[in-house]
Amino acid sequence: MLGKIVEIIDNVITVQLTINVDNQVNLINLHVVLEDNDTKIVGEITDIDKVNAKITILGEIINGAFLPGFSKKPAFRSMVRLIHQDELALILGNGGALGDKEIAFGLSTVYQNYHINVGINAFFNSHFAILGNTGSGKSFTVSRLLQNIFSNPNSTPVSANIFIFDAYGEYTNAFQNISSRNPGIHYKNYTTNTKYPEGELLQIPLWLLGTDDIAQLLGVTTAMQLPIIDKALKLVIILKDNNPDVTKHKNNIIARALMDILLSGKESVKIRDQVTAVLTNFNTAELNLESEIKQPGYVRTLKQCLYVDNSGKMQEMEIVVDFIHNYIVDGLELKDPDGTVPYTLQDLQNALDFALISEGVLQSDKVFDYANILSVRLRSLINSEAAKYFSYPKMIGREEYLYKLIQSGTGEKAQIVNFNINYVDDRMAKAITKIISKFLFDYAVEAKDRASMPFHIIIEEAHRYVQKDQDEEILGYNIFNRITKEGRKYGVLLGLITQRPSELSDTSISQCSNFIILRTLHPKDLEYIRNMVPNMSSAIVEQLKTLQPGNCIAFGSAFKVPIAMKIEKPDPEPLSNSANIEKVWFERHEMPTFGQANTFTNSTVTPGVASGSQPTIIIGSSDKVGS
Repeated sequence: MLGKIVEIIDNVITVQLTINVDNQVNLINLHVVLEDNDTKIVGEITDIDKVNAKITILGEIINGAFLPGFSKKPAFRSMVRLIHQDELALILGNGGALGDKEIAFGLSTVYQNYHINVGINAFFNSHFAILGNTGSGKSFTVSRLLQNIFSNPNSTPVSANIFIFDAYGEYTNAFQNISSRNPGIHYKNYTTNTKYPEGELLQIPLWLLGTDDIAQLLGVTTAMQLPIIDKALKLVIILKDNNPDVTKHKNNIIARALMDILLSGKESVKIRDQVTAVLTNFNTAELNLESEIKQPGYVRTLKQCLYVDNSGKMQEMEIVVDFIHNYIVDGLELKDPDGTVPYTLQDLQNALDFALISEGVLQSDKVFDYANILSVRLRSLINSEAAKYFSYPKMIGREEYLYKLIQSGTGEKAQIVNFNINYVDDRMAKAITKIISKFLFDYAVEAKDRASMPFHIIIEEAHRYVQKDQDEEILGYNIFNRITKEGRKYGVLLGLITQRPSELSDTSISQCSNFIILRTLHPKDLEYIRNMVPNMSSAIVEQLKTLQPGNCIAFGSAFKVPIAMKIEKPDPEPLSNSANIEKVWFERHEMPTFGQANTFTNSTVTPGVASGSQPTIIIGSSDKVGS
């Protein structure tokens, strides 16, 4: 018996000790049972001195099972004792060998050599978050957990689908040889490095993207830009087709844009200039500035009929209007794209140009500015290295593309698919992450058998991508918020890995059911964790500041109580170690080559002799700098 209860305030019990703590092991964080007849209330020692111990109530043992929380408080007469081994097993598991369909998490930092094993379904059937400062062990934790799942050849989850968005290219080292440990498991690495690809270059079929995807790609800033993208996607499948109706559609679009200008009531000079500008950039063999307008007794070109006289009048206005009106066709329908017509970024640019004039952007300076941003960004994308990510080499449908994504280099199914997005800027990385995540979510939602093909999407540096951004305002939803709110029933689960939880979307992190929190120091993040994470006590928050690298506190639906544990180092490790400055500084290395090589040999630094003079770098006579 540890002592007797002297105070009960809320869920904290004060016990006056009757033992000599000098003769005891460290009692902090050990579990105790407050027993009175058939009542067993379980608590944890959170504070202690030589006189008193503070115990926080965690739950009750009822009919041989541990239930978190409590329906009643202990009586003052209750016997206070350390928990027995069989009782501890009800809370932390048996602490020994893995059970069927369990995953090894780590070792308890409270009970020596006590293994913490968790049911795979209990942890992975919900969204989870792994939080902690840089260097605290987040990448190690992710790598070790997945290695523990996939390295057991006696239990092979062949139908798992883990998609990792790898912000720094860390995980290939941890998983690339996993099939040597378990022949049934395969790893696939996609890279965004177009110059020195270390895996298969990430390529996304442009024709499988919808309006919202293109909006992400082009970085829309207002919902007013969405109708233009929507129109462009409808037009691109027409403009790509060899159907004779293509010219009819083009003429119809151009004619309607010209009619808006001709009937705008503006000055004749402005009308002439705008009509000329449209027909210079958009024309067909039938409708252009040189199109002939036949009148009784003469034939003139359209350009000639746009003449404005000295009085500022366009004398042939009525003739021009009648001529243009002949190309307007009622009843021409634009169909929604269905992913069956392949097209390129340049095709999309052509369609966007036609969409701009069909939406009448010339009549509104504000709308024109919004529309012009789309055109500029699309042209910039076309001329950049990132265009290669959207230049898929052949026609492919949605289902075939999904199976291509998870097909390993040997042709077998890959259970771990890594997207190395280290080589693109944050805006493009965010767009790629959202586009692929939405693709997986849409596929799961439309599947015949709900949740029959679960997808786990793990996002490293999630604060960059799962943000409180403008998606809700512009698109009406944020894909990650939608996944966290709706994805569970479809088998789409999110894993958020971040060092800045305060920058995450509140909705997304609030939907996480399991948390692994490593050392966290930033006051704003600590306060955010305290407020957003359920069952987060002040005592746990204080522990987060002093955790060693690799040590964590895990809690949530998969854990009956918050558990302090140490995650073992992964083998092999991800490439997430800090730079070894001591090693690099005191060893000679070849200079990396970027473009034209500069050759440097041994150099000597000679201090200046005069007061305040600068050191002089003396380069040997055989050394060359530049050409």
